[in-house]
Amino acid sequence: MDTDFQLVPDPSVPGAYLVRLGGIDQSWVSAAHPERLEFDYMQLIGYHIDAHAAPEERLRVVHIGGAGMSLARYIAVTRPTSAQIVLEPDAALTQAVRATIPLPRNSGIKVRAVGGYEGIAAMPDDYADMVILDAFAHSQIPAELVSVEFFQLVRRVLHPSGTLVANLIDTQELRWVRRVLAGLSYVFSDVCLQAETTILKGRRFGNMIAGASDVELPLGELNRRARSAPFSHTLLWGETLKHFIAGAHPFTAADTEPSPLHNNWPTWL
Repeated sequence: MDTDFQLVPDPSVPGAYLVRLGGIDQSWVSAAHPERLEFDYMQLIGYHIDAHAAPEERLRVVHIGGAGMSLARYIAVTRPTSAQIVLEPDAALTQAVRATIPLPRNSGIKVRAVGGYEGIAAMPDDYADMVILDAFAHSQIPAELVSVEFFQLVRRVLHPSGTLVANLIDTQELRWVRRVLAGLSYVFSDVCLQAETTILKGRRFGNMIAGASDVELPLGELNRRARSAPFSHTLLWGETLKHFIAGAHPFTAADTEPSPLHNNWPTWL
């Protein structure tokens, strides 16, 4: 787990904070405006959340990784009465966030001080409408969270119509993310990937958002949002995605690795 964290006030937005882990900004949080998703990759995850069910419909969501709990707060305000479990092993970080940026009363958000693999393994079958994977340890996505075996655990926890949404990162070669997508495609029947066009073209290091489900993903809505987003990004699915991951082998428990390190992650302040 990361223990080197800071809660950095945003000088331009009173009451808002950046959650900085290991020198990298992981979350932007405003208790007064939880509907605001400041980071581009969180907006992409938000598209999946918004498109998963009718507006304000209650969801049962498991978050793997907590940090400032920006996405959990977003769901709590846009879909009131939703039941959410956050798996965040860094209890000190959770305590600091809750003390500085309190969760609203009756938010429906419960935090468990446990790692993602252990937390998912302990959950009952057919529990969640959505699992959101946004977890880092020492600036990397842990290896155990991208294996076929882990994705099979997630599939067991999801409702038959549920969705896994994963925040992924990779270097310019995109070798690692292709293997992750190969694993998702092995376990789930429908998979897509969203990212800024420059990242998918291998021009820079950055975030990519994968969606995976055993039912058809809301590709029409996701594509509509992609076209109207303030930042240029691409949605890959179907044959285009198959071409993107062609030749990549899924990670397994015996052959897995964390996401690549990058020494030049930006901070937002």
